[in-house]
Amino acid sequence: MGDMEQLELNRHRKQMLADLRQLVEKYRAIFDWDIPDVDQAAADHLILDAVQAALVEIEHELTQIKP
Repeated sequence: MGDMEQLELNRHRKQMLADLRQLVEKYRAIFDWDIPDVDQAAADHLILDAVQAALVEIEHELTQIKP
């Protein structure tokens, strides 16, 4: 990554973190609504694993060499 791209990413890092926190909170709320007496620690682990898997999938899509 070039210097300009790194500077731009650094400028948006706090907003990116806030956006991801909001996404995780969205799915935490869904678990709370759908599962009475949810095991929040287990749900958090599942949600974070799913977010990480989605990021890996997106990474593979974006870095795939296209003909």
